Amino acid sequence: MTHLPLITPETRHFWEGAGRGELLLQQCGDCGHVYFPPRPFCPRCASKNVKVFAASGRATLYSYVINHRPPPGWPKEPFSIAIVALAEGPKMVSNIVECPQTPDALALDMPLTVTFKKLSDEIFVPVFRPAERAS
Repeated sequence: MTHLPLITPETRHFWEGAGRGELLLQQCGDCGHVYFPPRPFCPRCASKNVKVFAASGRATLYSYVINHRPPPGWPKEPFSIAIVALAEGPKMVSNIVECPQTPDALALDMPLTVTFKKLSDEIFVPVFRPAERAS
Protein backbone atom coordinates (compact mmCIF):
# COMPACT_ATOMS: atom_id res chain seq x y z
CA MET A 1 0.00 0.00 0.00
CA THR A 2 1.45 3.35 -1.04
CA HIS A 3 0.59 6.47 0.93
CA LEU A 4 0.05 9.37 -1.44
CA PRO A 5 0.95 12.99 -0.69
CA LEU A 6 -1.93 15.20 0.37
CA ILE A 7 -2.75 18.01 -2.04
CA THR A 8 -3.38 21.22 -0.09
CA PRO A 9 -4.14 24.75 -1.33
CA GLU A 10 -0.47 25.62 -0.68
CA THR A 11 0.86 22.68 -2.73
CA ARG A 12 -1.78 22.37 -5.47
CA HIS A 13 0.32 24.36 -7.99
CA PHE A 14 3.26 21.98 -7.44
CA TRP A 15 1.20 18.82 -8.05
CA GLU A 16 -0.63 20.31 -11.05
CA GLY A 17 2.73 21.31 -12.56
CA ALA A 18 4.15 17.84 -11.95
CA GLY A 19 1.14 16.39 -13.78
CA ARG A 20 2.12 18.53 -16.78
CA GLY A 21 5.76 17.45 -16.52
CA GLU A 22 6.94 20.71 -14.92
CA LEU A 23 8.99 21.02 -11.75
CA LEU A 24 7.62 24.17 -10.12
CA LEU A 25 9.53 26.14 -7.51
CA GLN A 26 8.82 29.40 -5.71
CA GLN A 27 10.87 32.57 -5.49
CA CYS A 28 10.53 35.48 -3.11
CA GLY A 29 9.84 38.78 -4.84
CA ASP A 30 11.46 40.70 -1.97
CA CYS A 31 14.72 38.87 -1.17
CA GLY A 32 15.04 36.67 -4.30
CA HIS A 33 15.32 33.39 -2.36
CA VAL A 34 14.29 30.29 -4.36
CA TYR A 35 12.84 27.55 -2.19
CA PHE A 36 11.28 24.12 -1.91
CA PRO A 37 8.99 22.67 -0.53
CA PRO A 38 6.07 24.92 -1.46
CA ARG A 39 4.66 27.32 1.11
CA PRO A 40 2.78 30.61 0.93
CA PHE A 41 5.66 32.69 2.39
CA CYS A 42 9.43 32.97 2.01
CA PRO A 43 11.27 30.83 4.58
CA ARG A 44 14.15 33.32 4.57
CA CYS A 45 12.37 36.67 5.10
CA ALA A 46 8.70 35.65 5.71
CA SER A 47 7.45 37.77 2.80
CA LYS A 48 4.21 36.68 1.15
CA ASN A 49 5.37 38.25 -2.13
CA VAL A 50 6.21 34.94 -3.82
CA LYS A 51 5.93 33.75 -7.40
CA VAL A 52 5.82 30.27 -8.90
CA PHE A 53 8.09 29.42 -11.83
CA ALA A 54 9.10 26.36 -13.85
CA ALA A 55 12.55 25.11 -12.88
CA SER A 56 15.05 23.89 -15.48
CA GLY A 57 14.79 20.29 -14.27
CA ARG A 58 18.58 20.09 -13.98
CA ALA A 59 20.20 18.90 -10.76
CA THR A 60 23.21 17.13 -9.31
CA LEU A 61 23.35 14.21 -6.91
CA TYR A 62 24.18 15.66 -3.48
CA SER A 63 23.81 12.55 -1.27
CA TYR A 64 22.01 9.21 -1.19
CA VAL A 65 21.43 5.90 0.53
CA ILE A 66 20.48 2.64 -1.16
CA ASN A 67 17.49 1.08 0.56
CA HIS A 68 17.57 -2.73 0.51
CA ARG A 69 14.53 -3.20 2.80
CA PRO A 70 11.49 -1.67 1.12
CA PRO A 71 8.24 -1.22 3.02
CA PRO A 72 5.37 -3.65 2.35
CA GLY A 73 3.90 -3.20 -1.11
CA TRP A 74 7.06 -1.68 -2.64
CA PRO A 75 9.21 -3.42 -5.25
CA LYS A 76 11.77 -5.79 -3.76
CA GLU A 77 14.71 -4.31 -5.71
CA PRO A 78 17.05 -1.89 -3.93
CA PHE A 79 16.28 1.77 -4.63
CA SER A 80 18.01 5.04 -3.88
CA ILE A 81 16.73 7.70 -1.55
CA ALA A 82 18.59 10.76 -2.72
CA ILE A 83 19.07 14.41 -1.99
CA VAL A 84 19.45 16.32 -5.23
CA ALA A 85 20.70 19.89 -5.55
CA LEU A 86 18.56 21.69 -8.10
CA ALA A 87 20.29 24.07 -10.52
CA GLU A 88 18.16 26.89 -9.05
CA GLY A 89 19.56 26.30 -5.54
CA PRO A 90 17.12 24.29 -3.39
CA LYS A 91 17.71 20.68 -2.45
CA MET A 92 14.99 18.05 -2.51
CA VAL A 93 14.57 14.42 -1.52
CA SER A 94 13.81 12.15 -4.45
CA ASN A 95 14.85 8.90 -6.13
CA ILE A 96 17.36 8.21 -8.88
CA VAL A 97 15.94 6.08 -11.70
CA GLU A 98 17.11 4.54 -14.98
CA CYS A 99 20.49 3.72 -13.49
CA PRO A 100 21.92 0.79 -11.50
CA GLN A 101 21.32 1.27 -7.79
CA THR A 102 24.96 0.77 -6.83
CA PRO A 103 27.66 3.04 -5.41
CA ASP A 104 29.61 2.70 -8.67
CA ALA A 105 26.71 4.08 -10.72
CA LEU A 106 25.47 6.69 -8.24
CA ALA A 107 28.38 9.14 -8.27
CA LEU A 108 28.11 12.26 -6.15
CA ASP A 109 27.80 15.46 -8.20
CA MET A 110 26.62 13.50 -11.26
CA PRO A 111 24.37 15.61 -13.50
CA LEU A 112 20.71 14.69 -13.36
CA THR A 113 17.50 15.67 -15.06
CA VAL A 114 13.96 15.44 -13.76
CA THR A 115 11.30 13.05 -14.94
CA PHE A 116 7.99 12.20 -13.28
CA LYS A 117 6.57 8.99 -11.87
CA LYS A 118 2.79 8.59 -11.91
CA LEU A 119 1.41 7.40 -8.57
CA SER A 120 -2.27 8.23 -9.24
CA ASP A 121 -4.36 10.31 -11.62
CA GLU A 122 -3.48 13.42 -9.57
CA ILE A 123 -0.05 12.63 -8.16
CA PHE A 124 3.10 12.62 -10.28
CA VAL A 125 6.30 12.75 -8.22
CA PRO A 126 9.57 14.19 -9.48
CA VAL A 127 12.36 11.63 -9.75
CA PHE A 128 15.75 12.11 -11.38
CA ARG A 129 17.79 10.21 -13.95
CA PRO A 130 21.34 10.62 -15.18
CA ALA A 131 21.43 13.58 -17.58
CA GLU A 132 23.19 11.64 -20.32
CA ARG A 133 20.12 9.37 -20.48
CA ALA A 134 17.71 12.26 -20.84
CA SER A 135 15.79 12.38 -24.05
